[in-house]
Amino acid sequence: MKKITILAGYIFLATFSSCKDNLLDTTPYGQVTSQQYWRNGDDVVAATNAIYAPLLDEDGFAHTEYTFDNCSDDMNRAGDHSDETPLEMFTFDASNSHILATWKTKYEVISRANAVLINAPKVTMDETLRNRSMGEAYFLRGFIYWRLSLIYGEVPILLEDDALNLNFNKPKSTLAEVRAQAEADFTKAASLLPVSNSDADAGRVTQGSAYGFLTKLYVYEELWAKAIEASLKVTANPAYALASGFNKNFELVTENNPEILFSLQYETGWTTDNSPTFYHTPQAFGGWGFHEPIDDLVKEFETGDPRKSYSIFSPGDEVDRNAGGKEKFTADMTRVTGYSFKKYTQFAENGDMSQSLNAPLLRTADVYLLASEAKIRSGANGDAELNVVRKRAGLTAITNATMKNIMHERRVELAGENERHQDLMRWDKAGLIDIAAHYKIARGPYKPSRNFVKPKHYYFPLPQREVDLSNGTLVQNSNY
Repeated sequence: MKKITILAGYIFLATFSSCKDNLLDTTPYGQVTSQQYWRNGDDVVAATNAIYAPLLDEDGFAHTEYTFDNCSDDMNRAGDHSDETPLEMFTFDASNSHILATWKTKYEVISRANAVLINAPKVTMDETLRNRSMGEAYFLRGFIYWRLSLIYGEVPILLEDDALNLNFNKPKSTLAEVRAQAEADFTKAASLLPVSNSDADAGRVTQGSAYGFLTKLYVYEELWAKAIEASLKVTANPAYALASGFNKNFELVTENNPEILFSLQYETGWTTDNSPTFYHTPQAFGGWGFHEPIDDLVKEFETGDPRKSYSIFSPGDEVDRNAGGKEKFTADMTRVTGYSFKKYTQFAENGDMSQSLNAPLLRTADVYLLASEAKIRSGANGDAELNVVRKRAGLTAITNATMKNIMHERRVELAGENERHQDLMRWDKAGLIDIAAHYKIARGPYKPSRNFVKPKHYYFPLPQREVDLSNGTLVQNSNY
């Protein structure tokens, strides 16, 4: 599916792309006539493929998204991009380049999804393929509104009628409204998407993708019964079974296994060099070496937990580079901390860093842990779900698990997967931790004490450029 999707997407981009500088310049895809493009099922599939494409960009999820987790207690930014220092240190403002870049990319995805939802119903095509394409469009739009709700909180909601009426200068919707739109899109997607895809379409989203994110959304909203119900659509379905080994989620030959509910699909020669692989892999192995784990995270792993060696390169580890031979990993191979994330690094047969490794955005293991948390926080026992994840790692079962156990397990299972900072913020809002005090603790020379201000830093500011261009329609987030 990788090459088919990406090639078709780029053909679509070459004809209709709207890489403008701001939301107000978004191309009204819904206005493109059937004579120009929307002629048959092939066009609908190509347009649907094109929705995925911006996610692969540096400013989509390949790099910028990961910069928002630099401020967690797991890692150091380790890069040389000046705007990443204030993101990690909570000194950023509304002019930060990453805050603008990810906004533009996300609304590009929304624009393309709206185009499919407007035009796919009008095309004469196979009904199963139409449903799948529209399901993908609903899912990807819902996914973007979900991420926007986490990053900015209140944002404008642009739907099909807005695209048709060129109504792009809209005020912010409330957080509840943005979350409700994400929920509606995920729910609609689940009704249209297949349970699974053929090998030829591996990498496309499925019902499990939608139910997995519904589980996450409901946990954030503290709707425990709904979260548990949605989680069962994943955990009780063998189509989404955990991989037999944790490491199989981060290896080329098994990267699209059933546990992977949604991931960025990369392929050598077809996708940009600006991938998570490039940003996380040490320079010694051909990458740029950003987002380095710190010692505090390394120490979080229990003795004998194999996830540590599968997730993190530590000094003394033996690295097998295929034809490049084996070599010891040393601290001086990193920019700053002495550690690197291994999850995003694989090697081609010739020994070079592989550009084809995917980047998971949601795994079944995450859903198990969310279900366990939903049960514990609603007064039930969450041992079963938690221990499914621990058993896979070969660790002893937990009895009468608490939120302390959940916090630990999520940190080590999902290390480096852009979950930690958001987890800490939602637990703070629930009164389970004090994030300001947590981030005030100095965690060695690569994670100094930082000043998290509540409620200001629960959300990032809207890009000031977008606020200015709206001529008063967009109102900046509080405290910025």
